[in-house]
Amino acid sequence: MNQLIFSTIFCCIAYASCKTVNYPSQEKVNIFSDDFINEINNAQSTWKAGKNFHENVQMSYIKKLMGVLPSHKQYLPEKIEFTDEPIDLPTDFDARTNWPDCPTIQEIRDQGSCGSCWAFGAVESMSDRTCIHSKGKVHVHLSADDLVSCCFTCGMGCNGGFPGAAWHYWVRKGIVSGGTFGSNQGCRPYEIAPCEHHVNGTRPPCNGDGKTPKCVKKCEKGYPFVYNKDKHFGKTAYSLSSNSDDIRKEIYTNGPVEGAFTVYEDLLMYKSGVYQHVKGSVLGGHAIRILGWGVEKGTPYWLIANSWNSDWGDNGTFKILRGSNECGIEDSIVAGLPNV
Repeated sequence: MNQLIFSTIFCCIAYASCKTVNYPSQEKVNIFSDDFINEINNAQSTWKAGKNFHENVQMSYIKKLMGVLPSHKQYLPEKIEFTDEPIDLPTDFDARTNWPDCPTIQEIRDQGSCGSCWAFGAVESMSDRTCIHSKGKVHVHLSADDLVSCCFTCGMGCNGGFPGAAWHYWVRKGIVSGGTFGSNQGCRPYEIAPCEHHVNGTRPPCNGDGKTPKCVKKCEKGYPFVYNKDKHFGKTAYSLSSNSDDIRKEIYTNGPVEGAFTVYEDLLMYKSGVYQHVKGSVLGGHAIRILGWGVEKGTPYWLIANSWNSDWGDNGTFKILRGSNECGIEDSIVAGLPNV
């Protein structure tokens, strides 16, 4: 049974094909080495690769970060259709500057040694939208800990889950508040400590063994509300078409959304520019929060907040090619509206 679960989680997930440069047959290099980074930079010109991880980081940890299970599309909410008049969308849009009174939009969280990206992309977007739709009156960090540990229909906790199911759970059961590890913020702060997967860090080393927290329906000591009274609910949950204009309209109107895509080895080295897959094998499915879009040196992109801490990539964010479903980024967009 354990072998079956292991195979399911880390199988190669083909959400959508990415354009891959064909290289001559050669011995595989260490993907965290300077040689691999140089090959990426020499193969394309839209983005720059560099060191984000120690060369001896365990691949078990890296693969654990990819927490979107292969069958996740079966759990997507009903797709909405845009029937309103078209909106004149701007060339560039960043939710962080458009809603400056909503501080959660600025934040980059850290999922630690846990395949909880599916939950992080969800609670981050839900928190943002709660603030946006309350016109800045309700500020809350919805708890990734509560979602990961108590949503049994969402998948397997730290062993992967379904982003769409997370949004359904928000509507049906609600999610309590909870900040980052050690913050003592909210009802159920995150229980899994950040670990040092990056270069020049001070955290303890990552081991890939993060276990799913227990579903404790109780707020931490000292918090002024009881668990059931701290619940925040969604009003609706839905998915979007893969049309990039529909996705832009949704973000522009309602705030950041959650997306899922296929991660290849070269993304681990992202530093700046507009990512397009050029080299490396599939690592798995990953969920993120899409903040906006733009065009850089003629290349259209999505602006994305990751959950690998702010010392990965471009201060915790990255850009990925927009409009051609790069690595499946436009295939599985989920969102919803808060009950405020």
